Amino acid sequence: MLNKNNIIKRRIIKDLYFSDALSCADLSKSNGKSVPLITKLLNELIEEGKVMETGLAASTGGRRPQMYSIKQELMYVIAVAMDQLVTRIVLLDMRNNYVSQVKSFALTLTDNPNSLKELTNHIEDFISQCGVPENKIAGIGIGMPGLVDVNKGINLLFLKPEKGSSVVSYIQSKTSIPVVIDNDSGLIALAELKLGIARGKKNVMVLNIGWGIGLGVIVQGELFKGANGFAGEFSHIPLFDNGKKCSCGKTGCLQTETSLLVVAEKAIKGLNEGRQSKLAGISIDEVEAATKAIMEAALLGDQFAIELLSEAGYHIGRGISVLIHVLNPELIVLSGRGSVAGSIWITPVQQAIADHSLAAIAENTKVKISSLRYDAELIGAAALVMDKYDLLPVL
Repeated sequence: MLNKNNIIKRRIIKDLYFSDALSCADLSKSNGKSVPLITKLLNELIEEGKVMETGLAASTGGRRPQMYSIKQELMYVIAVAMDQLVTRIVLLDMRNNYVSQVKSFALTLTDNPNSLKELTNHIEDFISQCGVPENKIAGIGIGMPGLVDVNKGINLLFLKPEKGSSVVSYIQSKTSIPVVIDNDSGLIALAELKLGIARGKKNVMVLNIGWGIGLGVIVQGELFKGANGFAGEFSHIPLFDNGKKCSCGKTGCLQTETSLLVVAEKAIKGLNEGRQSKLAGISIDEVEAATKAIMEAALLGDQFAIELLSEAGYHIGRGISVLIHVLNPELIVLSGRGSVAGSIWITPVQQAIADHSLAAIAENTKVKISSLRYDAELIGAAALVMDKYDLLPVL
């Protein structure tokens, strides 16, 4: 159990993680504590080798305050980014630098009763191979698709634990390291808000373009989770009368015309019908490689690949138009796996917004590609650990 001052110290470390440097006054304000107390705790953190002085702030006409930062190698975070097919794990330092190779492996979540055990085994193997002592690892952050109940530590769709257990408690019991979980799109939005292109913005929609089209909603500078924590199931807006069955069991969802899996299926269908393209030879059995090939070909100017992504982008833009009328965001960020295709998405998305939105509402909404791209979920998983650092259990 941590005493009050140690909890405040953790909050100081958390604040410094999300900022390059802060003054004592900054930390006093953010923590609601007196300057003398924060000064005392900062001095203790310096003596403990966790915080360092980084010089004086830029002059603004008065006395320049001393600035403080956490040490880059103070501790590390294990970030796990999952989708329905592929899982990635990496170790990051306090400046979100990768200090290990990204471990990537196939892990099917749908209809896989052993998925939680398989995930935990991979995490345990990663910990044993990364070369960092367990007491230097602040926590394990995991992003995953599906309906994630962060309070109960479970996923209502995937990674089913044994009765009486949870995803969080199961992994913690095997690793002896604190674990936090959240929806993948929510973590991507957290990364963009805290460390990416949405930093400092108030009202933003962050799209996770992947095997579905996830959504993280930022309202008044905070992540909006909804009544049960499940806000953002953008993929399942019923937008089409196409009769196509969605993975959720309903028909006509946005996902049925926009997911990267659908893009890959349309690519193979077009190739079989004689379309000329650099994509010849891609296979739906290797869907990750196929979608990567499509995005790379589009960036190299392959007309068929550009058409495929443009069609999906236009439909994504139609869905965004619905949300623009409801939320009136200042910024839309295109992130996740699909953002690797970069600016290819921008024109069709903007065209759809122009076609389907009231100009007076949409004219000041900007559309940008994530600066974090496919790393966003990993960065978000690490950011989740540090965002909860003062609340993590001491195991």
